[in-house]
Amino acid sequence: MDADEDVAPAVRSILDAARQRDSPAADRVSVNPRSLDDAVAAADADGRTPVIAEVKPTSPTTEGTRTDDPVELARAMVDGGAAALSVLTEPEHFGGSPEYLERVREAVDVPVLRKDFLLREAQLDAVAADVVLLIARFVGDDLADLLAAARDRGFQVLVEVHTREELERAVDAGANFVGVNNRDLAKLEVDLATFEDVAAHARDRTDATLIAESGVSTPDDVRRMRRAGADALLIGSAIMDYDTDERSSSSPRSASPREDDGADPAATVRENTERLTTAESQRGDNE
Repeated sequence: MDADEDVAPAVRSILDAARQRDSPAADRVSVNPRSLDDAVAAADADGRTPVIAEVKPTSPTTEGTRTDDPVELARAMVDGGAAALSVLTEPEHFGGSPEYLERVREAVDVPVLRKDFLLREAQLDAVAADVVLLIARFVGDDLADLLAAARDRGFQVLVEVHTREELERAVDAGANFVGVNNRDLAKLEVDLATFEDVAAHARDRTDATLIAESGVSTPDDVRRMRRAGADALLIGSAIMDYDTDERSSSSPRSASPREDDGADPAATVRENTERLTTAESQRGDNE
C-alpha cells in the first residue's frame, strides 16, 4: 500500500517530514494511562457531550498560528467541560512539540492524546501520553504491530480511519478506539457524511468506541454526529479559532483565528468548549 498515493501535497509534505524525523534517543516509555473510556462515560453521566478538545497552534488547513500558552488553553478546555485533550506534537506543520504535551499532561487530570504522524515503533518513545494516534492509511500493514507495541508501553490507541475498508483493517487489528476522519486527505475537503457512512457499517462489526474527527464546528454538527453513533468527538479548530458565532457546517467560514479584539484567549476557548460540550442539552434549530 502506497500511503502517499492520491494524498494532497500538504499531507505528502507532512509524511515526508515524519519519515525524516529522527527517532528520539530516549528510554522506552512506560505509561500508566488515564482511562479514555472512563472519561467518555463520566461526561455522558454528567450530561455533557464527550469532547476531546485539541490544542492545535496551527495546521495546513488554517491560516495563522496561535502563540498562547498551551497549558492555559488546556485548562480552559477542561473548565469548559472537555472529557479529554488532544495535543499536537508534530513540529513542522502543526507547531506542536512533545514538551507541550508534557506540560499539558502535568497540568490537567483528564486523558491526553498525542496527535502526530507516527510511522515506526521508536517514535512512540518521544513522550508519555495516555493515548496515541495511529493513522491506518499511513502505517499500512504495520498497523497491528504498532498497535501492539503501543499497548505494550501502556498506551491506549486511537486508530484513525476514513473508509469502510480502513475500518475493517482497524477491527482486524483489534482497535478499541476508532476515529473516523471526515476530512478527505486527497482533497482536504470535509464531509460529515463520512462518519455517518463508516459508523453505520461499524455497528455490525465492532463495539469499539467511535470518535468523530474533523469538521465539527457547531452544536448542530455535534448533535448530527451523536445521532450517527459517535461516542465522542475530537474538535480542534472550532475551539481554537476563538470564533464563537453560531455557524452551520455548510456555510462559508474562515479557518483563521480572529484578530485580537481584546478578548481573553483562555476565556474564549472555555466558552467555545462549553458551547460544544453542552450541545445536546440545547434545542437545535432544525430539530
